[in-house]
Amino acid sequence: MATSPRATASAAAPLYGLVLAGGHSTRMRRDKATLDYHGLNQLEWTMSLLEGRVQRAFISVREDQRNDPVRARFAQIVDQERGLGPVAGILAAQALHPHAAWLVLACDLPFLDARTLDRLIASRTAHRAATAYRSSRDGLPEPLCAIYEPASHASLAAHAAAGRSCPRKFLIQADVELLDQPSAGSLDNINTPEEFQRAADTLEGSRPAPGPKRIGVQYYALLREQAGRGSESLLTVAGTPRELYLELKTRYPFTLPPELLRVAVNAEFGDWSQPLADGDTVVFIPPVAGG
Repeated sequence: MATSPRATASAAAPLYGLVLAGGHSTRMRRDKATLDYHGLNQLEWTMSLLEGRVQRAFISVREDQRNDPVRARFAQIVDQERGLGPVAGILAAQALHPHAAWLVLACDLPFLDARTLDRLIASRTAHRAATAYRSSRDGLPEPLCAIYEPASHASLAAHAAAGRSCPRKFLIQADVELLDQPSAGSLDNINTPEEFQRAADTLEGSRPAPGPKRIGVQYYALLREQAGRGSESLLTVAGTPRELYLELKTRYPFTLPPELLRVAVNAEFGDWSQPLADGDTVVFIPPVAGG
């Protein structure tokens, strides 16, 4: 049976993730990466959505942001060009890992959810330059929740070299697979303090109050030493393994960031952002324990 162009391109291009966190947040008057809508800052939240969906994940930063405490804990790709906005981040990522396709996300999308990302990835058309959603407002491509294939690099670089820095205008002219959003508004970005307050109120109103759950936790290697125990059962309102681990870090002197651990839920390796249920058993596994 002949191999389709799509299958060949997909096999040749692993999917990496890039969260754009290099903006100046001028209209917000606060760093948008630090805004909290979900119990985590937006940079942490967006990175958590990539876990289990891409082979590697990075954040895009300006040179002067490299040591910022919010950004320093993540793998970074530094912009190489000034004045290009998000295009600078995409080009820098493509130059560093030219063999990869890039799932590019803005860090100011508080309504972005797993369903939207999963549909984008499942609908990826790797023989085209990119796969993106249509805007629910004007039908034009949404460039900052999109997959850019390796073949898009040359034309995107030419776009920038011609003095054009708008990624949407690039996608309008490129060979792009366009999808309808599964939920209208899931890609609404938030740019001003007033928009932030409305979005926070909307998300808070739509989120049921979490009840406490009984969760079993097992520790290995360094975590076992730092917790002073191998296992425990506790009541928590943490909704995900990441939230649980961050809660436990306030109790115990854990020194390992989540990025260096693997997590298993009920004896199966899982995703840091998957929901926890009452009675679950969670295992945090340091690298020396096979993670």
